[in-house]
Amino acid sequence: MKRFAMALGLAGLLAACAHTRNELPTQSGVNLQKYAGTWYEQARLPNRFQKDCAGDVRADYSLNSGDTIRVVNQCRTNDGNIKTAEGLGRLADGGAAADPAKLEVRFAPKWTSWLPMVWGDYWIIRLSDDYQYSLVGTPDRKYLWVLSRQEQADTRIVDDLLAYAGTLGFAVDEVLGR
Repeated sequence: MKRFAMALGLAGLLAACAHTRNELPTQSGVNLQKYAGTWYEQARLPNRFQKDCAGDVRADYSLNSGDTIRVVNQCRTNDGNIKTAEGLGRLADGGAAADPAKLEVRFAPKWTSWLPMVWGDYWIIRLSDDYQYSLVGTPDRKYLWVLSRQEQADTRIVDDLLAYAGTLGFAVDEVLGR
């Protein structure tokens, strides 16, 4: 019986550690009014929806009434054209007590918004005090972006943000755009 209790306790401890490791901390005190505006991508983990993007990646965020965010992403493709995608962002948890660092974004048509799978996580993991740099990712660690307000960012800051993302379990060795 004693061994069973110890094994059960050890299993509980391991489960708690695994759960803690999978949680993704977010930036506290995010002000979405300050976050709105233009952000330039400095680095990202490869993903299917940006596979055509060769450079000049930027995102423009503006607040709508009703606690939603207009999202316009654009990039230059290999053939020199500009690819644009317009979406909608919202607080992930909904309600007045929702964490403004935990957002969801949808680029699918409006009529699909009732489907949970059309909403993708957009969590603000780290944000500089002056809102000049942002580290954004998803809790499953599949997506990661380093953003800055300037097209040409301070590489030291970008590297620091990527190093932090690495401590959270992101595959920073696969990052594009460094």
